[in-house]
Amino acid sequence: MRTSVLASGGMLIGFNLFHACTSEAKPPVDISKLNFNDFNAFIKISDEGLVTIFSPNPEIGQGVKTSMPMIIAEELDVSWDKVFVAQGKLDTKNYQRQVAGGSQSIRAGWDALRQTGATAKQMLINAAAKRWGVNASTCSATNGIITNAIGETLGYGDVVKEAALLEVPENITLKDPSSYQIIGRDIRNVDIDEITTGKPLFGLDYKSEGMVYASVLRPPAFGQKLQSFDDSKARSVNGVIDVIQFGSRLKNLEGQIGFTRVTDKIAVIATNTWAAMKGKKALIAEWNNDKNLENTEDHDTELTKILNGQRFEVKREDGNVKKAFAHADKVIERTYSSLFLPHNCIEPMNFYANVTPEKVHLVGPIQTPAWAATLVSKALERTPEEIHLEMTRMGGGFGRRLYGDFVLEAAEISDQIKKPVKVIFSREDDMTAGTYRPAIKYRIAASIKGGKITGYHLKEAAVNSNMYGLISNFFPAGCIPNYKVSTANYKSAITTGAWRAPYTNFLAFAEQSFFSELAEELGKDHPQLIMELLQHVKGTEDERIQYSGQRMEDTIKLVLEKSEWGKTTPDISQGFAAYYSHNTHVAEVANIEMINGQPSIKKITVAVDCGIVVNPTGAKNQIEGGVIDGIGHAMYGNYEFKSGQPLASNFDHYRLIRMMETPQVEVHFIQNSKSPTGLGEPGLPPAGGAVANAIQVATGRRIFKQPFISELEKKRIKILG
Repeated sequence: MRTSVLASGGMLIGFNLFHACTSEAKPPVDISKLNFNDFNAFIKISDEGLVTIFSPNPEIGQGVKTSMPMIIAEELDVSWDKVFVAQGKLDTKNYQRQVAGGSQSIRAGWDALRQTGATAKQMLINAAAKRWGVNASTCSATNGIITNAIGETLGYGDVVKEAALLEVPENITLKDPSSYQIIGRDIRNVDIDEITTGKPLFGLDYKSEGMVYASVLRPPAFGQKLQSFDDSKARSVNGVIDVIQFGSRLKNLEGQIGFTRVTDKIAVIATNTWAAMKGKKALIAEWNNDKNLENTEDHDTELTKILNGQRFEVKREDGNVKKAFAHADKVIERTYSSLFLPHNCIEPMNFYANVTPEKVHLVGPIQTPAWAATLVSKALERTPEEIHLEMTRMGGGFGRRLYGDFVLEAAEISDQIKKPVKVIFSREDDMTAGTYRPAIKYRIAASIKGGKITGYHLKEAAVNSNMYGLISNFFPAGCIPNYKVSTANYKSAITTGAWRAPYTNFLAFAEQSFFSELAEELGKDHPQLIMELLQHVKGTEDERIQYSGQRMEDTIKLVLEKSEWGKTTPDISQGFAAYYSHNTHVAEVANIEMINGQPSIKKITVAVDCGIVVNPTGAKNQIEGGVIDGIGHAMYGNYEFKSGQPLASNFDHYRLIRMMETPQVEVHFIQNSKSPTGLGEPGLPPAGGAVANAIQVATGRRIFKQPFISELEKKRIKILG
C-alpha cells in the first residue's frame, strides 16, 4: 500500500515521503539534476531521499505556494529545510478548490491541510509503537524522528512501510498553536531565487518546440462587430505565417461576465512576438456598430437615473427605514461615485495551447484553472479528460485572470492552425480588451433622532452589477435598528468583472466617509462612533451577520494605539477607516500633509485580525501591497470611455501611484489562535476611506468621487475662480 486516502478532505499523502526525513539528507544546490520519481498528486521523492511538496492552488503573488506547504509540513513535523515546493497541475480528483480568488485559499484549505499532515504523522507513530510493543500515546514525533518513553528513536523512514499497512486513524490530535515551529515563522518566498535571477516561472516564459505566437485584433470599441478586413499588408511582414478570423465557436459566451467581446476577432500568427504584433498593426479592418457606443458621461447619467428611480432589489431590510426617516430630527444623504478601472497586471495576459487529436495541452497564468478547462472542453467539443492544464506563476491578477478569455483564444487558434501557439497581449491589448471594475454610484442616507443614528439606507447603482455577495450583511448591518440595502444595475456592453476586493474596494470609502460625516454631525470621534455601534452586534443571534463586533473593536483599538491617534504635529492630519471583508477585520489610520495644496500621504498604520498568521513576512507584504494599491487607485485611477472606446491604452495616459508617492505602511496583527482568514484583498478597501477622511481634516472639504486628485483640482479651480 503506497498511498493512503486520508479521512479529511480526501487528500493523499505518500509514505515514501517519510523516508526522506533523515538527518543525513542535505538540500542539493541543483535539485533539477536529481532523479525524482512521481509518487502522487502531492509528492515526488528523489533517489537521494529528498521530497517535493506540490502546492495545488494558483500562485498569483498571494504567497500560497509557500504557505500551503508550510501548513502540511507543520503538522507532519518535518524540517522546513528538507522540503522543496513545486506548483501543482490542475487535478480535480486529488485537489480541492484550485482557485486564486476571494482571498480564500488558506481559509478553505486550513483544516484539510493540517489534518493531512497530522493523520500521516499519527500513522507513523502508531507503526513505531507497534514495533516497540508500547502504547502510541507514550510516543512523540519531532522533525521526522519518533521517540518513546525511554528515549529510543526511529526515523520516519524506518517505519514507513509498516505505517502504510495500518488503518487510517479516525481521531487525530492537531497541534496547539503554541507549539508551532513552522507556522508563524518568517519563511521567504519559495520562488524568490528564481524571481530575482530571471529564471522561467511565468506564463510569458513558457516555450515549446514548434511554438508560434499570436497577436489578436479585437473590436476597438465595446459594441462593435467586424464587417471586413484586409490582411495583405500584415502577411507581408517578415515572420508572419498566417492570419485567421476566429471566435464563432465562443458565441454562447457572449454577454457573460468577463466574456463580452468573444467573437469577431483576427489573429496574426508569427514566428516571434514582435512580428505578430507588427502584423496586427498592419491589418486594415472595418467595424460596424452593433450596440450603442457608450461614453463615461452616459454611465454617470444612467446611474444617477437609477438612483432617482424605483428599479431596486432589496437585499436586506430591518425595521422600517421610511418611518425612521419620517420621524428624524435630521436626515443626511450623500452620493459617492467611481469610474471603471482596469487591472494593469505587470505581466499582460497570455496563454499557451497545443490542440492535438490526443489531448488539449494548456499552460499559463490563470486564477480559475478548472473553470477555464471546462470552457475549453465545451468550446472545442472535447471531453474533460482530454484537457491537460498546467499553471504558471502569475505576474499579477487582481481578478482579471479569473475569466480565462485569453485561454479560450489560445485554444481556438491552436485548433484552427494545428500548431502549438502562445497568445500574448501587448500592454495596449491588456488595457483596452480588459475586464474592468464596474462604474458604481452609492447613495447613502441616515436619520438622526435624539443624538442617535436611527435609520440607514444604502442604495447601489452599478454597471453590470451581479456580484453583490454579502455586502448587505457587512457593517453596519445589525448596528442600526432600521437598516436597508437596495441594489440595481445598468446593462452595458463594456466588459466588467471582479477587481481586487470586488465592490468593497469602493464601498468602504463611501461608507467610512459617510460615517466620518455622521460622527462630525453628532460631535463624536469617528472611531468612537464605530465602536459604539459595534456594541449592538456583540453576541448577536443573527446568523446573516458576517463580521464580529468584538474583533472589529479590538482591531480599531489596536490601530488607534499604534497610530497615536489624535497626537500628531500641527502639519499632519489623520483620517480613520475600518472595514470587514474576505472574513478579515482591518482598521487603518492615514497621516497626510498638505504640500502646495496637494495631499502627501506620509504613513498608513494598519491593524489586522486575520486569525493565525501562517507566514508573517508574506502576510505583511499582502497588507502593504493592498494598502498601496487602494491608495493609488483612489487617488489617481481615472479610466474613461468615448464612443465605446477606452481613452487610455498605456501608462502614458493612465495614472498609477508612483514610487515616491508610496507612504510608509506599518502593519500590526492581532495575535490569536483563530483559523486564518483572507489577506490578499482586505487591506485595500479601508485605504481610500482613511485618506479621504484625512484630506477632510486637512482641508475642510469632503470628497465624494474617485479619483481624489481630480476632485481636489476641481475644487481648487472653483475656489480660485
